[in-house]
Amino acid sequence: MSKVKIVILSLSVGLILNLPLEHRARQSGVGATPVVTFAEVPSQASRISWVHDNAHTPERFLPETVGSGGAFFDYDNDGWMDIYLVNSGASDFFTPAAPLKNALYRNNRDGTFTDTTDKAGVAGGKFGMGAAAADFDGDGWQDLFVSNYGADILYRNNGDGTFADVTRKAGLSAEGWSTCAVWFDYDNDGKLDLFVSSFVHFDKSQHRLCVDRNATQNYYCIPRIFKPKPSRLFRNQGNGTFADASKESGIADSPGKSFGAVATDVNNDGLLDLFVANDTMPNFLFVNRGRGKFEEAGLGSGVAYGETGKPRSGMGVDAADFDGDGWQDLFVANIDQEFFSLYRNQKELTFNDEPGEIAPSTQLLSGWGLKFFDYDNDGDPDLFLANGHPDDMVETKSARVKYKEPLLMFENTGRGYRNVSARSGAVFAKSFPARGAAVGDIDNDGDLDVLVSNNGDAPLLLRNEGGNNNNWLGLQLVSTKSNPAAVGAVISWQAGGVKRSRLKTAGGSYLSSHDPREVLGLGAAAKVESVEIRWPSGVVDKLSNLPTRTYIKVVEGQGVKK
Repeated sequence: MSKVKIVILSLSVGLILNLPLEHRARQSGVGATPVVTFAEVPSQASRISWVHDNAHTPERFLPETVGSGGAFFDYDNDGWMDIYLVNSGASDFFTPAAPLKNALYRNNRDGTFTDTTDKAGVAGGKFGMGAAAADFDGDGWQDLFVSNYGADILYRNNGDGTFADVTRKAGLSAEGWSTCAVWFDYDNDGKLDLFVSSFVHFDKSQHRLCVDRNATQNYYCIPRIFKPKPSRLFRNQGNGTFADASKESGIADSPGKSFGAVATDVNNDGLLDLFVANDTMPNFLFVNRGRGKFEEAGLGSGVAYGETGKPRSGMGVDAADFDGDGWQDLFVANIDQEFFSLYRNQKELTFNDEPGEIAPSTQLLSGWGLKFFDYDNDGDPDLFLANGHPDDMVETKSARVKYKEPLLMFENTGRGYRNVSARSGAVFAKSFPARGAAVGDIDNDGDLDVLVSNNGDAPLLLRNEGGNNNNWLGLQLVSTKSNPAAVGAVISWQAGGVKRSRLKTAGGSYLSSHDPREVLGLGAAAKVESVEIRWPSGVVDKLSNLPTRTYIKVVEGQGVKK
């Protein structure tokens, strides 16, 4: 009996999530061709009652339309993914009638979550944008960075279920409009540094009224009319503080209107680069040249503009080796009529835009949150897209473009991507004002679930049903010399005689943070023959005689921890 049938018969989300992991494994039918769907988990079942408030006003201030993100992270170290959601709050243009809060939900391990926001001390209170979780101080506990329109917040995990606001002490209290944040080790010193993308120069005094031809209706202004702003790079000094390395690294030399960002290694030199989406401006590819320096190479590499030679409205991004040639490819989502881009790496720091079936499927959509992940555990990265138009008045101007838009799921065929949204669950027939998207395994059953943040609405929690019909092995990487997140590690594995590899990237999507564990898809293979982890430090761990359908902890230089 499949997991899907169990849910139908039980009429209870909680029942299937209460089944022991080994029982669910026996039910999954390993070896069959997976039929993978995503089930929308209702708030009554999950007990996630939080709703996003986008501070909507008749004046239509620009921050109202960009939405927010969320995060999967294990804040209490119990081995289960918890959820963090980011809300708007008081700002120079918005005074909420009642205080608004971000939300931290602890995973109860039975399909439900408990709101622990106040106890943990992570309510935020700023006009929130995104969240990025990582262990920045290497103490074994996941910390949390929250980007804002206004001052950002760094929460240090105290290890007892609470967090401390250490923003000022850490040197991260600069004002501005921050969007995505990425924890990665750009100088390979074993400490996590922080990239924070910046959007336009904006405050209430710079607000402009954008109206229709009759000057009777306000619209959200296109970001093209606002000035770009440099993003920031903070070097971790290892003592709980950060030094602003934006200028010395070259990051500040390229002002942008930046949204999504992902850290990856596009030229296989062992140094982590940054791909950054810009709205109404050329995208940036910051190539890490070593010794703390970056070179912006978007134009020369072919990822700055669209095929027409014009800048587009880049929002969400990600990176993965989608074609299995050992080189990282890039993806960026844009606004409607601009098409989304899948950039295939040509191995000489150049890329070809080859969206294939993705292009016609997204022509009328605006993409934000997105992620490459192996939704069916066959070993290669598939692609999830969360969409929604930024202008809530767009339907008065266009008969074909809608404000709320459908989600999309693309399956990796080995030659490109095929749109499988129509067979991926009833939720794909609905429309949402989607913005952020995070990926993680909420029930530890080996298939990856999705969290979608909706602008001015309740979030979506989507449970993967059937992805674990194929075999899998989950890895929790624990560094001893490398950065605590093991960003930059290369994981290679062989199953059924097929060899695959994956680079552990950081960031990706839009304003969101993902489950840090790695799930290796084995397809129909009964066992994993070998796993090799090449850590950023250069240490190599070769593993064999491994179990399947479970998570294991691998310690750098020591192998599997019993």
